[in-house]
Amino acid sequence: MAPARILLIDAAPGELLGRELSRLLDHGLSPTLNLRRLPAAERAAVREAWRGRVAFADFDAFDERELIAATVGDGFGHDAVKSRSGPPLRAAFLAAAADPALAHPLRVIGRAGAGTDHVDLPAATAHGVTVTHTPGSNADAVAEFALAQLLALTRRLDSHNRRSHQGNWPKSLAPAVELSELTLGIVGLGLIGRALASRAEALGMTVQGIGRDGDLAALLTSSQVVSLHLPLTGRTHHLIGRAELALLPPGAILLNTARGGIVDEQALADALRDPGHPLAAAAVDTFEHEHAAFASPLFGLPNALLTPHVAGMTRTAMATAALRCADHLAALLGGRADGIPIVN
Repeated sequence: MAPARILLIDAAPGELLGRELSRLLDHGLSPTLNLRRLPAAERAAVREAWRGRVAFADFDAFDERELIAATVGDGFGHDAVKSRSGPPLRAAFLAAAADPALAHPLRVIGRAGAGTDHVDLPAATAHGVTVTHTPGSNADAVAEFALAQLLALTRRLDSHNRRSHQGNWPKSLAPAVELSELTLGIVGLGLIGRALASRAEALGMTVQGIGRDGDLAALLTSSQVVSLHLPLTGRTHHLIGRAELALLPPGAILLNTARGGIVDEQALADALRDPGHPLAAAAVDTFEHEHAAFASPLFGLPNALLTPHVAGMTRTAMATAALRCADHLAALLGGRADGIPIVN
């Protein structure tokens, strides 16, 4: 029997790429590596290093037509696709990739990360495609990042940095708050939420949290800092909007390292522009429109700390996610589903 074919939609960075490819090959899988997101200077070296063991492609994974062509264009197809960046895998892609006429119709989608909102889960189920991910692989990394966001905002690091580079020594400064003066409200008590709670408590913060069915209004009214750690679903889309932001106490801070769609970005931008609004600042790492479509009404606001979805991008977290995802794919393709996290 021919080995199962797996399409790596995006290459792992640096030395992790070699570890990931070796893990897949050790499992007896046949990888196809998309070179598009590798720096141009590295592509020739990667081709040479893995020639004869790995097939190569070069396509924009966020262009559905290119993604479909790369997945099925040779008439063979791929038994699995794996991504880290989360390009949309919608109904048209799933129908084409899971076509039974292909020698290797799609059977498994793997995400090296926790979120699977980029996959049309009902369509995947309809086409018999199993979706797996790596929950918890970046929990510590994201929790640390949320704390970094909070410290950057409460201590006004960005403003101080800009002024210092300009040679501007302040004549006077309003004193900053210490973390022990603040109550942190965590929305979502999964692995990341709990990791953040333990770190915040160690730093002297008062911490409270709710799950998906908790009293959101009560938490918002009693938390000077709110950090979001929920998956994006139909229930959580725009969970934080104008009405919710208005419940915050004066001087409040909002942190979002979860998914952009959980917050109504226009409502958030309007609140941050309003000097009379209780929300003083926000740190946002995830957006409704990312990658090539990156756009947000938050652009240019001085009290919005914006970062390009990097909270989980530490060496440890990325390695854990990539290698764990490779193991999950091999197990599912081999008919061994016990203990493997399945989303649909």
